[in-house]
Amino acid sequence: MKKLMTGDEAVARGLYEAGVSFASAYPGTPSTEILENVSQYDEIYSEWAPNEKAAMEAAIGASMAGVRSFAAMKMVGVNVASDPLFTFAYLAVNGGFVFVSADDPGMHSSQNEQDNRNYAKFAKIAMIEPSDSQECLDMTKDAYRISNEFEVPVMIRMTTRVCHSKSLVEEGGRQEIPPVLYEKHPERNDAIPAVSKIRRYVVEEREEKLKAYSNNCPWNYAEINDAEIGIVAAGAAYMYAKEVFGNTASYFKVGLSYPMPIEKIREFRAAVSEMYVIEELDPYMEEIIRSAGIDCHGKDRISKIDELNPNIIAKALSDKENAYTDIPEDLLVPRPPTFCAGCPHRGFFYTLGKRKDTVMIGDIGCYALGGAEPLNAIDLAVCMGSAFSVGHGMFHAFKKSSQNKRIVSIMGDSTFFHTGINSLIEVAYNGSATINVILDNRITGMTGHQENPGTGYTIKGDTTTFIDIEQVVRALGLKHVRTVNPLDLQAMNAALDWAYSITDNPSVIIAKWPCVLKKFTKEDLEQFDLNTIPFTVDSEKCIGCKKCLSTGCPALRFNDETKKSTISVDCAGCSVCAQVCPVKAIYRKEAR
Repeated sequence: MKKLMTGDEAVARGLYEAGVSFASAYPGTPSTEILENVSQYDEIYSEWAPNEKAAMEAAIGASMAGVRSFAAMKMVGVNVASDPLFTFAYLAVNGGFVFVSADDPGMHSSQNEQDNRNYAKFAKIAMIEPSDSQECLDMTKDAYRISNEFEVPVMIRMTTRVCHSKSLVEEGGRQEIPPVLYEKHPERNDAIPAVSKIRRYVVEEREEKLKAYSNNCPWNYAEINDAEIGIVAAGAAYMYAKEVFGNTASYFKVGLSYPMPIEKIREFRAAVSEMYVIEELDPYMEEIIRSAGIDCHGKDRISKIDELNPNIIAKALSDKENAYTDIPEDLLVPRPPTFCAGCPHRGFFYTLGKRKDTVMIGDIGCYALGGAEPLNAIDLAVCMGSAFSVGHGMFHAFKKSSQNKRIVSIMGDSTFFHTGINSLIEVAYNGSATINVILDNRITGMTGHQENPGTGYTIKGDTTTFIDIEQVVRALGLKHVRTVNPLDLQAMNAALDWAYSITDNPSVIIAKWPCVLKKFTKEDLEQFDLNTIPFTVDSEKCIGCKKCLSTGCPALRFNDETKKSTISVDCAGCSVCAQVCPVKAIYRKEAR
């Protein structure tokens, strides 16, 4: 029996069938759904970690204890987790250890476009790249065999298209893997210089064994058709190439992509007239192939910027330009991103956006939309958990250069637990009179409502320790702390006035209100007045000033003929527009 699955769902199924016992992740698109699906299998302990480093370390610990373990993250998350990864690459893998790096070519939901295949070469670990959902399942299972056989961490490199596309998958049963009972071996596991110096040789010996295996690995194979054109590809790029060329080209399918199967590729090159390397994004395979003395085309034909698709490949390598466009571009209506109707962040950003001589520093989360029109309330952002530290550095730079500006640094609750706590410690310890705002919407919003340490629930919905943000902030030594309802514009304005008045110490504002799309918990219902009865406009009172539209709510409309505002059925009853209206033309439907 076959099922239609996304790549993420198939990886989760592969973990189940491989006998994995421990799985940890921090949610990040396009990897999020892996752990969400793993959590459905009671045989696997699964958890949301506060960040990718903690997830990687926990999975490493489980592997050291002797069970098959797993960690998942998007590509920028590997940056956070690289410290334990690079060290574990030197140590012994007791239980099999596999992790997913979900790359995002095209930056659909990411701040950069890094190609994490480079991590495999850098860390000297094995890497596999599935092309469809069946391969996601099968390669995940085989990754544990490789990990156990070669005592090596294995990276599954996926991309957005493979993670989220669906194809048929044939399921199998679970293989129960007995644990390798823990024994004390500091000469294999204690990463002190004396041990690492010895293990350094082990890493090189292992890599040579992996290179030999790569040339015999069944995931690396040639498909000989027409010998005029030969294509080397992996992952989604292989599927795109097949769509363009079909049987009019020959292919070398790379499944185990580090180490590369150079001898097999050398044989393939001898069998074709011209060879093209098609890959996302960097010339990773091309450079390895060229360094082995094998001539090929690659980035001289296809850009290393942006996500590939069949049309790009067709334009670069054939005369089939625009043959694969499904929807004419002129029929696509542009949809600028905006906060949801009723989003609790809107009241905060509407209020903040009116402040002058202020640098507004954002972070990674759905609140990044606060920089878009008409709110225009974010100037810059760097990486996850960086807002407070960046603001701290700017404060001291402005002080040195005599620039009279206030700094408001902003991050969400999940981001605060991720790496924002360390960022705030920098502010508290070294001192800067910045205004630090934590937008606590009671859930991890941007990636689809995953639990975090501030929700009181685990990935499986069990109650757990609730970590109170205000208590954490005060425990760090911050003395000026205020919690406010961001949908109450008067209270929000007063909180900002209070923070702006503090010029010699850092202050913290916690803007606390549940995400409007969240499934409210009993704690939410007890703590907040979640009145979702929608608002409407009294057309006789409305003067057409459009001030309500300045809140950026997608539920608001303006009729150019009547010169009046209206509110659609999307209204979630947040009341921000009613507070903004100068003539009180907007009211809650139950009020009349």
